[in-house]
Amino acid sequence: MSSSRPGKSVSRIKTGSFERRLSLTRAGLFAGTRMASHMATNWFSNKETREQRHRAMLSSQARFLVDELGRLKGSVVKIGQVMALYGEHFLPEEVTEALHTLEDQTTSLEWPAIERVLKAELGESRLSELDIDPEPIGAASLGQVHRAVRRSDGLELVLKVQYPGVADAVDSDLNAVAHLLKVARLVSFGPEFNDWLEEVREMMHREVDYRLEARTTEKFRQMLSHDPRFVVPRVLAEFSTDHIIASTYEHGHSVSSVAVRELPLERRSALGQAALELFFRELFEWGEIQTDPNFGNYRIRIAGEQGGDSETDRIVLLDFGAVQSYSSGFLKPVIQMIRASYEEDLEQVVEGGIKLRFMSRDWPAEVLDKFGKVCMSVLEPLAKDRSQWPDYAVNSHGQYRWKQSDLPSRVAKQAARSAISRYFRVPPKEFVFLNRKLIGVYTFIAVLHSEFNGENLLRKYLYGSGAA
Repeated sequence: MSSSRPGKSVSRIKTGSFERRLSLTRAGLFAGTRMASHMATNWFSNKETREQRHRAMLSSQARFLVDELGRLKGSVVKIGQVMALYGEHFLPEEVTEALHTLEDQTTSLEWPAIERVLKAELGESRLSELDIDPEPIGAASLGQVHRAVRRSDGLELVLKVQYPGVADAVDSDLNAVAHLLKVARLVSFGPEFNDWLEEVREMMHREVDYRLEARTTEKFRQMLSHDPRFVVPRVLAEFSTDHIIASTYEHGHSVSSVAVRELPLERRSALGQAALELFFRELFEWGEIQTDPNFGNYRIRIAGEQGGDSETDRIVLLDFGAVQSYSSGFLKPVIQMIRASYEEDLEQVVEGGIKLRFMSRDWPAEVLDKFGKVCMSVLEPLAKDRSQWPDYAVNSHGQYRWKQSDLPSRVAKQAARSAISRYFRVPPKEFVFLNRKLIGVYTFIAVLHSEFNGENLLRKYLYGSGAA
């Protein structure tokens, strides 16, 4: 759960589908009426004025809808957040900008409502084994997190508690939000939008499946149990249910904290390399990737501090609700594109993009080439040929400076300049989440101010550990 410290709290979440539908439809009708009258009055303006007015109208429409979604809380907010992330590829910019503001809304549910869930799920006697802090340490759109102590031995744990009714409301909420976008004329409905809606539905059902998340957490804990650079919380099955995940509380600093920033460069770079290697293991070995790289899902445990039970600085991994499994049919062309980018084989990069259905063979050759080059530039920190690195991205030892390189914004500018967006179609959801993960990993390394070259790591996973 990418959660943040909650501000205000409410006594209940609106989850009755009728009351939600009423609220959303009222908002949608009002917004739709505003849009219709705006279009009518705009008809007589010149083209430039029309465009300016239309953008301003879209912006105020979107803000109005977001306010309405924010008031409802629960899965509606989560749906809005997912739309903000994935909608960047086909929703108007004004709409995604407004939807992004939902990510900052951290209203929590008051303790009596959470206590009722705990009693109903665990029963009085099991609950009496724990001392629970009624003040949440984190709140998100689908649930909130409370610290607790097991009375028998003082074990510190956290309880992630799902808001009552959100799991049952996913389908009706998603349909209502889609209806709202339609009535407000903020999106044109077609097969692509409908396919996308079903993908969001599938993802939302996975997010509210706490049993699945508990199993995934344990699976990652086992897979990383022999790697001293990582900590994964242990799930406590006796306090976990369909709507509660209990796991050990794991100490650590936030990634952007002063304590982490003050670590020597060598240690920060080692943490950055660990993050990059974890991504390669997810991609090349496991085929399972944590697709929500929000910094709230990570902590840094500094060696020698409280809970720093090893001589190594460690990355604490939290929240496995957004882990995505990928088929080899999808991963093969992705790995083909990575290998081809590394080997500077533009033709094979383009071939991989066509297999993944986000490039098309009937595009003009120069557009395909430009698109392929943009894809290749993403691999800059892992490149064989370092002569292309900007001077400001290299330290005195010839190592890549992830923060100073400003790579993500340079790639975005390069993509915008090449007029790719005119041809770009809605890509498969797997690609979007994978792309988001890669940007997340790069940003994580940049925030650590790591300085290292990733080439050897990439070669190890592309060609096996014997690679020179």
